[in-house]
Amino acid sequence: MNDFAVTAENLTKKFDSFTAVDRVNFSVKKGEIFGFLGPNGAGKSTTIRMLCGLITPTGGKGWVGGYDISTESEEIKKIIGYMSQKFSLYQDLTVEENIRFYSGVYNIKEEKKKERMEWVLSMAGLTDKKKSLTSVLSGGWKQRLALGCAILHEPEILFLDEPTSGVDPIARRDFWELIYDMAGHGVTVFVTTHYMDEAEYCDRMSLMYGGHIIAIGTSMELKETYFPYDIYALECFNPASILGKLKKIEEIADAALFGQSVHIIIRDKNMTLERLGRDIKEICEIEILEKITPTLEDVFVWLIEKVKSEE
Repeated sequence: MNDFAVTAENLTKKFDSFTAVDRVNFSVKKGEIFGFLGPNGAGKSTTIRMLCGLITPTGGKGWVGGYDISTESEEIKKIIGYMSQKFSLYQDLTVEENIRFYSGVYNIKEEKKKERMEWVLSMAGLTDKKKSLTSVLSGGWKQRLALGCAILHEPEILFLDEPTSGVDPIARRDFWELIYDMAGHGVTVFVTTHYMDEAEYCDRMSLMYGGHIIAIGTSMELKETYFPYDIYALECFNPASILGKLKKIEEIADAALFGQSVHIIIRDKNMTLERLGRDIKEICEIEILEKITPTLEDVFVWLIEKVKSEE
């Protein structure tokens, strides 16, 4: 237990007859960036709220920083930072007023408040905007401010619930640079997201669907362990028009649009590029056809379809 910052054992949450989180098990190492992936409604936010001591589990156990989430929630709140997916700062306060307010919430000692405010402003790149009303900030700047307020008290464990939802790609990348920096200083980061490209930033991740964890591991482990077939990328004119025809080819398990190309899943491990090319040429003119490593999105879609087929 001492090696882990967060542990869940058969953690469960029910709301009346609905089971939002169903007996999930995982552990997060100290100093790790752990991704909690899944579509909206998968149970990610409910799990985080239980771990943060905001709601009580229906069943199972959990520990954060060595404290029991069912009986020691007040102790947990002292050692964690929490950033919810809904922007929670005060829009009618300035940047520095929000920071000052949260330094009071976290009971930061008076002699340290100025130092922590200056650090947050510098870390978030908000020094020149400290007198600005929070309401006029862009989405990316608001997220930086929310992160700064969540770590004012220098928590050892940070929970981020969909932290980059609704911000542009550049702001998302900048935000992840801040997360990397914190992890480099020993902070454990537990982050939920439904952006598959963001998951590549995580040391390890779990995939959640329908209240269950359906896979867990590093990005490479998920791709190698949970995706049993070869995958090819096809580029051609109007790829959407040939999806139905591709799926009728016996060796093709599935085909789906992926940007401007089609990802083709092959059930026959003996299929060669040349043979597949001959079959596809009867349907369309091939611009590019190549074997590729599956993306996390490929893995996740495949796993969800597999779970659905077994229900």
